[in-house]
Amino acid sequence: MDFTNIVLSALSIGGLGLIFGLGLGYAAKKFAVHVNPLVAEVREALPSANCGACGYAGCDAFAKAVVEGDAKTNGCPVGGQACADAVAKIMCVEVSNLDPTTAFVKCFGDCDKAKEKYVYMGVADCIDASQVQGGGSKACTYGCLGLGSCVKACMFDAIHVVNGLAVVDEDKCTSCGLCVAACPKDIIEIMPLASRVRVNCNSQEKGKDTMKACSVGCIGCRKCSKACEYDAFTFTNGLAKIDYDKCVQCGACIEVCPTNAITLHA
Repeated sequence: MDFTNIVLSALSIGGLGLIFGLGLGYAAKKFAVHVNPLVAEVREALPSANCGACGYAGCDAFAKAVVEGDAKTNGCPVGGQACADAVAKIMCVEVSNLDPTTAFVKCFGDCDKAKEKYVYMGVADCIDASQVQGGGSKACTYGCLGLGSCVKACMFDAIHVVNGLAVVDEDKCTSCGLCVAACPKDIIEIMPLASRVRVNCNSQEKGKDTMKACSVGCIGCRKCSKACEYDAFTFTNGLAKIDYDKCVQCGACIEVCPTNAITLHA
């Protein structure tokens, strides 16, 4: 190959590079997606957990929704009030105060209180265990299996299995709801942190059947409802439920509960 061919080859390659570069530059401008700069600011104020607790695919989607008016400035439970304040300031809107919440395990049946039907030797996972005969080894088919699917799901080290029962560390809990989604027994709920009087049971069985399975289960005797002066109790399938908007946490229900299924959380 002589010198002329080398020059022509270099010019050809350079020309193609120039054409492609101009084409890409034009395409970038023609098809550019214009992003509101506020989205980046809101995104920066978020905790980057990308847990989906806000109801969106992640922090990027939530930030976009806030700027577009589709999500509230206090919609990130992981960031808490500090995050809500920062986002509200960016959006130049009034700060919305958050009532702190926490995950709560509606079960008190640890290894000492709940009976077992058999010894489970399978995979240490609640979802797998719930698929075997009887919905798991616990005599109460509605109780915590204690195999830690919720622990694996939690990104904040806020839930642990203690003596066969999932226990929430409320100082670490961000109310993201990942443990709620992971529990095959639906015994974890997000509730007001300030509500300290709680029913530690999820059983739908009748009184005697509940007592056969667990010594601290709710037997639906309704003594709590009779003792409550504020009409704060309702019953679903014999299971006591507290209306936290009505409960004044007087403790009258705790005093009359015969199985200690209702407690005051410290």
